[in-house]
Amino acid sequence: MLRLCGIGLGVFVGLVGLMGGTVMSAEPLLKSGERVIFLGDSITEAGAQPGGYVALVREKLAQAHPDVKVEIVGAGISGNRVPDLEQRLERDVLSRQPNLVVIYIGINDVWHSQNGRGTSREDYEQGLQRLIKKIQGAGARVVLCTPSVIGEKTDGSNPLDKMLEEYSALSRKVARQTKSPLLDLRKRFVSRLRQANSKNAEQGVLTSDGVHLNASGNRFVAEQVGEALHGVDDGERRLRHVVLFQFKSDTTPAQVAEVEAAFEALPTRIREIQGFERGTNVSPENLAQGFTHCFFVTFASNEDRDTYLKHPVHEEFVKLAVPRIEKALVVDYWTE
Repeated sequence: MLRLCGIGLGVFVGLVGLMGGTVMSAEPLLKSGERVIFLGDSITEAGAQPGGYVALVREKLAQAHPDVKVEIVGAGISGNRVPDLEQRLERDVLSRQPNLVVIYIGINDVWHSQNGRGTSREDYEQGLQRLIKKIQGAGARVVLCTPSVIGEKTDGSNPLDKMLEEYSALSRKVARQTKSPLLDLRKRFVSRLRQANSKNAEQGVLTSDGVHLNASGNRFVAEQVGEALHGVDDGERRLRHVVLFQFKSDTTPAQVAEVEAAFEALPTRIREIQGFERGTNVSPENLAQGFTHCFFVTFASNEDRDTYLKHPVHEEFVKLAVPRIEKALVVDYWTE
């Protein structure tokens, strides 16, 4: 294990705006008179129909805040992937001058890989970046959702679970890079199914066929989107795993970059990781005691953290990092 440096830490202030897939904001994302467009695939296309999650969001907003007049528009098309959203962005989104765009995409980018019509990881990541930057460039805000599920089994045996986790991690990365609020539907679906799918059914809990939402699924997504639009934290406590590194003086910039890249890749390979951030020290207080690199890893439980620590992928990372590190500081704390 990494050698620890025993320094007592007080409160981490202002380090995290969006962590662990929960949208946290001081104010609601919507104001009266604004237009919200839900951009996505068949899940969103069906969501705009009566009983669908888009329609339910519209109804709940009207009921809860009748004085706030917000236009809710569904812009989902069956079979769409990230490249399809790019092609129709001007026609279906920007031309309508939205104030906020909720992007719920990724299922077909993964699912259609089985018939040779999926989206490569590079095209998926870069396409999402271009989409968000164009929307932001037009003056609108973005909430990015991770893809949800392709199969509802909770034991990791859905055929595309691993790939779906990788693409969800890419969505999280893009949200961080573009400073967009993230609604981590993947994490929330997995968490809900662990509670509600005791029979390990492939479908029928939140979906009708393992992908498309049934009535319960539409209500569930509407609740998650409602929280995001209102800037509400879900109230769940989360475990933060904070790691600080001081690299050896003879460690080259390329070796440091290799460690950073390897750490950042862990969320794509270890499913217990709920959130990840990293950065380098910019404090003017000269109290860093030589530590230059900070990493935040978020878990839902002590058990998930312990699984991470013993995970072969994490142990592989430690073997890479240790020879290059002068000292490390590790602190875990529960959010209040």
